[in-house]
Amino acid sequence: MNIKALFRRETLRSDAVAGVVLGVESVPDGLAGGLLAGVNPVYGLYGYMVGTVTGALFTSSSFMAVQATGAMAIVVADVGVVHTAEDPGRALWTLSIVTGVVMLAAGLLKLGSILRFVSNAVMVGFINAVGVNIILGQLDNFTGYEADGPNRVARSFDLLLNFGKVHWPTLAIGVATIVLILLLERTKLGPLGMVVAIIITSAAVPLLGWEVAALGDIADIPGSLPLPMLPDLSLVPALIVPALSLAFVGLVQGAGISANFPNPDGNYPEASRDFVGQGAATVASGFFQGMPVGGSMSASSLVKTAGAKTRLALITAGIVMAVVILILGDLVEAIAMPALAGLLMTVGYRTVKPADMKAVWKTGGMQATVMVVTFVLTMLIPLQYAVLVGVGISMILYIINQSNQVVIKRWLVVDGQMKETDAPLEVEADEVLVLQPYGSLFFASAPVFEEKLPDVTADTHNSVVILRLRGRSDLGSTFMEVLLKYATALRDQDSDLMVVSEDENMHEQLVVGGVTSVAGEENIYTSDEWLGHTVKRAYHDAVARVAEHAAQEDEAPSTDPESDPPSLDPQDEDPVN
Repeated sequence: MNIKALFRRETLRSDAVAGVVLGVESVPDGLAGGLLAGVNPVYGLYGYMVGTVTGALFTSSSFMAVQATGAMAIVVADVGVVHTAEDPGRALWTLSIVTGVVMLAAGLLKLGSILRFVSNAVMVGFINAVGVNIILGQLDNFTGYEADGPNRVARSFDLLLNFGKVHWPTLAIGVATIVLILLLERTKLGPLGMVVAIIITSAAVPLLGWEVAALGDIADIPGSLPLPMLPDLSLVPALIVPALSLAFVGLVQGAGISANFPNPDGNYPEASRDFVGQGAATVASGFFQGMPVGGSMSASSLVKTAGAKTRLALITAGIVMAVVILILGDLVEAIAMPALAGLLMTVGYRTVKPADMKAVWKTGGMQATVMVVTFVLTMLIPLQYAVLVGVGISMILYIINQSNQVVIKRWLVVDGQMKETDAPLEVEADEVLVLQPYGSLFFASAPVFEEKLPDVTADTHNSVVILRLRGRSDLGSTFMEVLLKYATALRDQDSDLMVVSEDENMHEQLVVGGVTSVAGEENIYTSDEWLGHTVKRAYHDAVARVAEHAAQEDEAPSTDPESDPPSLDPQDEDPVN
């Protein structure tokens, strides 16, 4: 990081203004994040402050605000260990540190590529369910009625059945906060309208003489910055699964920021380094009594829209939050709980994207089913498990798609050139078949590949099947069993299997798998740099073999009528690719 570049005169004012905007907005947002997570709201504010500054120092992105996102807060709310431990605060900080270590490992090992295995259907289902969970999770603070039930959905139904027990002043403050947020954001205040709305409705409570819960009733703003605290290592085993889920959610959201916010020089940030930055920020947040943090799309968009030019804006935002903690603690404690609930419900509503769900629904039955299953699971089971189930669904979906996309084509040699057609259903007598498979060939694809191979029947006699496997280096034992079975079936019908491959590792697998012993060493061809040359050589040998055997049986050669023996000159033009 170039320190001099942060304090250029032409960018200093813009960064200061953007930092103040983000810092002021992050105070109620941080408290709301802690509230959403079901922990002391101050821990949410600490996480925002420490995460924003540390992330600014270590990420590759100049505009990534590393804060506690709604999705991560919802996951924390479902981690039972954090809420039932003898010291819940230390359990939360330990969770932050373990999560940060996972993020750091992902960044240092450059594991960003694994995120591409998570399907869009899973993410759409998960994120939209998180939005609904945010709304349902705040109904207690929004209405003043403490509902009963094993999950948010059940508690929502309990509220509906007992709606007469709602505390109407609390509900009025919550509704008023949402209305004011929507109105004030349309004015010049923009994002700060959210802060002003909370201030107005919180100030209205004592003026109206209403008894409404305030932040100070459940948490004290200490008026000092957090001191470093050590984790409880005995809790680490129980926190590994939720830490993996939190890291996954945070890194997925952070990857979206890396891909959408170029740096001032026009280059896009390095995703793996952003992983490292988020990990460092989350570890620091844990040591300084904060909740887990990750790349926040909304906060990053806010600071960029507010005019940020460099990462100094993020550092300024952290300083603003520190000043509020030190000087304005009493005022922060006066914030009305239904006002914070209204803020969170607004955020949750904006997280739900019906257009994205509709788009996934139109892509096909399988994608729609995956989205719905992920959505329902996220609503009904603890989110740390729902996240991992979603990842598992994505992996299974990827394997299914890849294994079903195997296609086998026939190559005909015509006038020295190759013509691609559909593969026949059966291997005829006195026939030479050149087969080219397309798609991912691995263990799950083997049954599909076997099914699509032309059948070897009782009528198959004196034929040769040439299988071109150029570009394949590792097919595995399951695939070798299919080739061995096919080579054996051909041999039993006095026919041969020829394999064309350029890779020595493939040749070794054919030997170990027993394919070479059945097909014959002479029928394993190693490709050279000339595309199609080895296939033509194998085809020429196969035609000669079929003709020789036919002659021995006093039968006329029976090769494909469209096919001619190929030219063996490697300099010939060849469209094979």
